[in-house]
Amino acid sequence: MGAVMGKAETSRNFSISETKLEAKMVEAMQRRAAKGSVMKSFNSIILKFRKIDESLRNCKDIFEQFDEDSNGAIDKDEMKRAFSKLEVSFTEEEINDLFEACDINEDMGIKFNEFIVLICLVFLLKDDQNAGETKVDMGMPKLEATFETLVDAFVFLDKNKDGYVSKSEMVQAINETTSGERSSGRIAMKRFEEMDWDKNGMVNFKEFLFAFTRWIGIDDVEDEDED
Repeated sequence: MGAVMGKAETSRNFSISETKLEAKMVEAMQRRAAKGSVMKSFNSIILKFRKIDESLRNCKDIFEQFDEDSNGAIDKDEMKRAFSKLEVSFTEEEINDLFEACDINEDMGIKFNEFIVLICLVFLLKDDQNAGETKVDMGMPKLEATFETLVDAFVFLDKNKDGYVSKSEMVQAINETTSGERSSGRIAMKRFEEMDWDKNGMVNFKEFLFAFTRWIGIDDVEDEDED
């Protein structure tokens, strides 16, 4: 899956729509980072894996509701109707940008792991738009709490609050957990490489989310369904 994603992302690495969406993500994350993170170490993120895993897998029912033709993927029209049901509004351009950004296999359909990333990005962007007002409410309180945890985890890793995670920031985060053990550098590099699948040396929130779904085994859900 990682190889496929890297190839797909590279093929449109300079896409205008991707760049515009990434700029919005980065700006939203920078504003969120200004509030700080409750995470104290990388280990505190790991300890939340099981709870996050359970919450995201429960999202399968929501995915199946929006996958109206039950073909295992959500097309653009189904995605528009899903947004309507969730009472979140985007322009046509924003919908196209989100769809292209999350359809990493470029097969014109959002699979389950891509759907999780899509909904989390929607949460981030809409919550940012509502800054200073009532928090975004998509009618999924438990899932929204999980998304907030994922945003908080990224903020913890983003030490300089620029909206990206670099190799040095990843090493710093791991070192804070492992107290300078020799293996910490290797662990940090492995985790960073798993996130940085366009190999540009910087990890944005979307890349972090896709890596996270692999870390907790969400891809395995799709593999089981296909068997």
